[in-house]
Amino acid sequence: MTTPTAVKPTAPPITDEIAPVAAFPDFPPRADMMNTENIHDHGIQAALRLYLGNPETTIVLGEVPLYWRIQTGRAGVRIPDLLIAFHIRRALISRQKGYAIAEQGKPPDFVLEVASDTTAANDQTHKWHDYANFGVTEYWLFDPDWGQRYPAGLMGWRLVNGRYRRIPIHRHGPGRYYGWSAALGLYLCWEDGRLRWYAPATGYLRTHDEERSGRIAEQDARVATQIDLDTERTAHLSTQIDLDTERTARIAAETQRDTAQSEVERLRAEIARLRAAPDQP
Repeated sequence: MTTPTAVKPTAPPITDEIAPVAAFPDFPPRADMMNTENIHDHGIQAALRLYLGNPETTIVLGEVPLYWRIQTGRAGVRIPDLLIAFHIRRALISRQKGYAIAEQGKPPDFVLEVASDTTAANDQTHKWHDYANFGVTEYWLFDPDWGQRYPAGLMGWRLVNGRYRRIPIHRHGPGRYYGWSAALGLYLCWEDGRLRWYAPATGYLRTHDEERSGRIAEQDARVATQIDLDTERTAHLSTQIDLDTERTARIAAETQRDTAQSEVERLRAEIARLRAAPDQP
């Protein structure tokens, strides 16, 4: 495979003002389900957006037309399965219905393609050349069926001095592989046919299902903690009631004893008085 030389963009400076611009034409939707099954269903884009932050100048989008300048036709336009770019003008992308490198002033920082029967060959040849020529910093390929459509389940290249250099992919265990994306500061992981994203400081970016399961687990933990606190409080109250009952019984016994003692002393005093009284004639 011949490595192309990247072309640097020559675009006007980025300003807050967006003049009237041309727009990409509408493209038909994909015919396969690979993006839905491997990206959209798991909420990967939302997880990446939350992790990367800076929503005003960062985009994480799928199936967005990408080209050097707006074209009225389809020739030369690439539509990545996942595109990530920093320091861009979001409003311009909305206006143009795509990513025009010349108008943005920079190429995307990251592009990923998911293998499908209809696009796998093109992903490894023409798109590979085009993304390098566009100046895309990193280009990744993911095949959920390891080696069925690409030579490997996870492959990546980084643009170095205008040429794509292979990013090392490491084996972490049976059915587990990973590679480092310097563009995103994340590990891309192939794990038993799933595309995972791992942040060194915080761990895996959670999917929608994992977020839901995590919230349920946290709620269950809070409920369990509350139950434990309530049980402890009930036990404390029960102990306090037992102590109060014991104290009440003790006070009642002491009161009864004091009353009896007072009655005994009264009777003794009465007897002593009667003994001291003079005999009556």
